[in-house]
Amino acid sequence: MVGTLIISAMLLGSPPTEREYYRIVDVEIPESIVMEVGGLLALGDGRIMACTRRGEVWIINDAYGDEPSLTLYADGLQEPLGLMEHDGWIYTAQRGELTRMKDTDGDDRGDVFETVCDDWAISGNYHEYTFGPAMDTNGDFWITLNRPFGAQPFGKKDWRGWAMRVTPEGEMFPEAAGLRSPAGVAISPDGDVFYSDNQGEWCGTSKLSHIERGDFHGHPLGIDSAHREESLVEHPGEIPDGELMPEANRRIPGFKLPAVWFPYDKMGKSPAGFVWDRTGGAFGPFQGQVFIGDQHHAWVMRVYLEKVDGAWQGACFPFMSGFQSGIVRVAWGEDDSLIVGMTNRGWASRGNRQWGIQRLEWTGQTPFEIQRMEAIPGGFRLSFTHEVDAETARDSKNWTINSYTYRHHSPYGSPEVDVKEGLVIESITVSEDRRQVDLSVNGLREGYVHELHGDGVRDLSGHPLLHDRAYYTLNRIPQKSPD
Repeated sequence: MVGTLIISAMLLGSPPTEREYYRIVDVEIPESIVMEVGGLLALGDGRIMACTRRGEVWIINDAYGDEPSLTLYADGLQEPLGLMEHDGWIYTAQRGELTRMKDTDGDDRGDVFETVCDDWAISGNYHEYTFGPAMDTNGDFWITLNRPFGAQPFGKKDWRGWAMRVTPEGEMFPEAAGLRSPAGVAISPDGDVFYSDNQGEWCGTSKLSHIERGDFHGHPLGIDSAHREESLVEHPGEIPDGELMPEANRRIPGFKLPAVWFPYDKMGKSPAGFVWDRTGGAFGPFQGQVFIGDQHHAWVMRVYLEKVDGAWQGACFPFMSGFQSGIVRVAWGEDDSLIVGMTNRGWASRGNRQWGIQRLEWTGQTPFEIQRMEAIPGGFRLSFTHEVDAETARDSKNWTINSYTYRHHSPYGSPEVDVKEGLVIESITVSEDRRQVDLSVNGLREGYVHELHGDGVRDLSGHPLLHDRAYYTLNRIPQKSPD
């Protein structure tokens, strides 16, 4: 049926739409419950757990069916912004502590609550969120601490804008500094720690970044905590105001460029929770890639990551729009759908609701997309989900590549700067199976976003790309082609 709709749409002159490949399904929540989602966890047996910014934790029974019912697992928490399960315990990051809780008598109501760690302080500022936890391969927990905005009623506190590692015994290690509003934290399939951050002062546009011990991610507000004995970050010294990001990376000790920049408005405004696709193809042809929600645009973006010469980098793509509110959390359902938790409390967002939970299901039909954008010596390799029409792929007029970077400075956000438009594509090679196209590009620059448009490219049936743009953050130009 879906295939018939797509063919009919093309015959009528209308290109296929996102909803012909992925469908959004509501998880019905009673209007009496304000489901401002801060965390999501698939429990199995048809149940989903969700925590809210109002301090409640709910179990949603029959969450994948037509008539879900809700049970209040806990209330009275302080703005929990994450959920995970480990060894029979449910873990959440509250504003002032990492907490674990357990239902010991099987009535779906938490009755044991324990503090794992509360070694960071809060100043009373409304924006001092704590995000997480995520568990790494060593069994340690990771949380990210939001910087305060505006007044701090009880004085400035240490460790704001830091990423913390917490052992199962509750010992806290300050691993990285310079975060701004790090709304998502997760562990990759290979065990690497990543976080998402929102555009603002000292953060030219939103980003997805890799965290390693000793990193400084650019925001100086909390950097004086590096002078404390517990710090695992060397103080970078005075931070220059106004340099281009690649120059800041060269000059500031420990400065870490992100793996991916999300160009402002083109790719959302407020990225939050993210997950890797580990569904084995049950969610479409993007196994191993990242799906990340955006709180302002109420949409899901897709990210392809690769490591080049020891540095993470990659491309971001539009994926699915039209959710009912701003997306804060995503999680995989037991049916391999993507569960999406939403709220617009405190921030404006697109959509027709203030909060809610929806699920994104693959219809089984594969859209024509750029599946991957990889860096190769002197250019990029594009892999496609359909065979490309070689004539359109070889026509350089069907491709446009621009590059730009951002300023590392104290004003809010940064325009795209040092822009080069219309980079020259010197050659185009289409693979024998018509699934790959290599673009040889003159003028590549390390530390810059390379924005690609392929609006004239078609597949063998004449379909255009569902999304004809990609944004590759080129931290390293490789010396050899990928295998």
